[in-house]
Amino acid sequence: MNVEVTINGERHSHDVEPRLLLVHYLRDVVGLTGTHVGCETSLCGACTIMLDGQAVKSCTLLAVQANGAEITTIEGLAENGELHPVQEGFWECHGLQCGFCTPGMIIAAHQLLERNSRPSEAQIRRGIEGNLCRCTGYQHIVDAVQYAARKMRS
Repeated sequence: MNVEVTINGERHSHDVEPRLLLVHYLRDVVGLTGTHVGCETSLCGACTIMLDGQAVKSCTLLAVQANGAEITTIEGLAENGELHPVQEGFWECHGLQCGFCTPGMIIAAHQLLERNSRPSEAQIRRGIEGNLCRCTGYQHIVDAVQYAARKMRS
């Protein structure tokens, strides 16, 4: 089956197997390896991307279900060589350790800040709750999102 999508502003068209998961399409067909494959059951959130403006777990969708969609991956957040404020926040506030959850966590935080420019700590924790991290204890991630919120407002 043919899939036509726009990923990070660039059109892509490929013939794919109907059962190919979107996460594997992004990584193996398109070559964007920033989206991670974690549990493949939608529990961990490592594969989170933006699909038509909504954060979704790309292991829960077939590539053919994304036909015609606008997709943003972690690679698409930076602009003109400058990190997105959420990416910068993770760097500046030590919001990552091993980095495995980081792409999905950043995408989830990005969606939260698009919807709420002044989230409370509780709202940040709720906004990222579908993304699991085994390393950080989450406080540095919350700090990173708060940093990004301040930067995006200024």
